[in-house]
Amino acid sequence: MDWAAFLPLFLTAGVEWVEAFTIVLAVSLTIGWAASLGAAAAGLGTLALLTVATGGALSAGLNVRAIQFVIGVFLLLFGVRWMAKAVARQAGLKALHDEDVEFRETRETISKGDWFAAWLVAYKGTLMEGLEVWLIVVAFSLRSGAWISNSIAAVVALLAVFAAGLSARAPLRRVPENAIKFIVGSMIVSFGTFWMLEAMAGEVWPLGDWSLVALEGFFLLGGQALVPLLRGRRAREVRV
Repeated sequence: MDWAAFLPLFLTAGVEWVEAFTIVLAVSLTIGWAASLGAAAAGLGTLALLTVATGGALSAGLNVRAIQFVIGVFLLLFGVRWMAKAVARQAGLKALHDEDVEFRETRETISKGDWFAAWLVAYKGTLMEGLEVWLIVVAFSLRSGAWISNSIAAVVALLAVFAAGLSARAPLRRVPENAIKFIVGSMIVSFGTFWMLEAMAGEVWPLGDWSLVALEGFFLLGGQALVPLLRGRRAREVRV
């Protein structure tokens, strides 16, 4: 079990599964739980096939360094997007994500379509949110080879979210999504930076894997430093 990767994987997957559950719940009120959960299962099945195919491709002897570079770039883009949204929300430039609003918007969308269209909404919602989980699992497993334990972290998060959601039958609005996205986003940016530069230049990090701790601290502090600057700029714009 790769415990160093378990927590960031669990938290990242948990946030994405909360958003997927909100969509599935909204669809279930239109076409029923059986059909909605069936669509979600189809989306998860697609993700499982992608994970198996990725692991098989790597075991077939593909250029791991080239793949590491590509995954590093995707991690940077993914992590920066999460951090940017979290910083903007903390600074008051962007409204906090509201699962209740997403729930209502999804219901309004599917109320205008037919049964199959609603089924597709649940399928695509699960698949698209799950693709981000899949990317993180692949990225962490690429270096450690811990495909099973990393996949377990994502599955545990999935089961926890759906168990909590099904018991409440409501959007999981109490999840501190913005804080989780900021912390995990900085972790993802750190891993992306580490792997991308290592893939391009080889062993460039003087502290080895411990350089990830320094990168994480740098991005966390840098993100927090931006918050008061953005708040001050927003206040000046409001006064003008």
